[in-house]
Amino acid sequence: MLGKMKLGKSHKYSTFIQCLISAAVVVASAALCSLLFMPLGYKTVALILLMTVSVLAIMLDILPVLLAATLSALIWNFFFIPPVFTFHIDNTEDLLMFLMYFVIALVNAVLMFKIRDAEQKARDKEERENAIKLYNTLLNSLSHEMRTPLATIIGAIDTIKENQNKLSKINNDYLLSEIEIASTRLNRQVENLLNMSRIETGMLKLKKDWCDVNELIFSVIQKFTESGITHKVEFIPNENLPLFKLDEGLMEQVIHNLLDNAIQYTSANSIIKISADLKSEKFEFEISDNGKGFSESEIEHIFEKFYRIPNTKTGGSGLGLSIVKGFVEAHNGNVLVENSKSGGAKFSISIPAETSFIMNLKNE
Repeated sequence: MLGKMKLGKSHKYSTFIQCLISAAVVVASAALCSLLFMPLGYKTVALILLMTVSVLAIMLDILPVLLAATLSALIWNFFFIPPVFTFHIDNTEDLLMFLMYFVIALVNAVLMFKIRDAEQKARDKEERENAIKLYNTLLNSLSHEMRTPLATIIGAIDTIKENQNKLSKINNDYLLSEIEIASTRLNRQVENLLNMSRIETGMLKLKKDWCDVNELIFSVIQKFTESGITHKVEFIPNENLPLFKLDEGLMEQVIHNLLDNAIQYTSANSIIKISADLKSEKFEFEISDNGKGFSESEIEHIFEKFYRIPNTKTGGSGLGLSIVKGFVEAHNGNVLVENSKSGGAKFSISIPAETSFIMNLKNE
């Protein structure tokens, strides 16, 4: 794990900088050993220097590590192997030890490079496989989610065209309503894909302005009410709330996705409760339901792209909660999900935001 972490970091620096780092670390280790040379002995110093080279092999590229191996061998010879302050070695055993040290240090550097290279190739392969898996998941999800509303739209239009003089007003209005619902659903899927693309490419730019969250929540609830939901949505506005400086468009999407998720995963006539508050200079938002809640394994994956809870009804692309997380984090906030003590799921959002009461805002 350490190797994987450091591998990415080493490429931030040029080879020249890495060589300077490796030389500095070896010299510093040798200087520390010189202070402890008398109690340690030159053979123990060899182990310390070899360990230093091994650590550098984990962190840096091959050339700086080869430099560290060579430099450490020369420093060990010159400063620590008797006679000191000379490269001459009198003792055959010490000469053999020096040659073994040099070879081991070089082999260690080369082997570590090969291991890291193999790990990088394995990671690249895994990333490609994950990308293919994600691509297939995307195609499978969208092929169904987009085909269904498109088929509804095309079918309704064909019926209207073929029966212009035969359709009653009630039937005509019904077909137009079906087209509207299917178009809205299709537009939602496209918006989800575009939003996820904006999040992942870093193109998401906040457009903050003063926002009345009570009004915002009411507007989202009204859209669901007009669509004919059978759920009971309870929201008591907090009249003491100030205006929050947020990206109203993104927050509307967040609230919509959370409410849509609660409706999708609870039975008809379930109760969904929404609340908004100001705590510690943060906008706090909660939405809970009285459904079945989530298992621990489901909670771990709930914000992952394209994740859908097993054995649930079809509908949705599995992007809604991922977008919620991305939009909230874009505001430097966080979103949590847990099971309520009374049953059902509860999503909590906390976003640090500027606040202003209406009277103060008039003077700004």
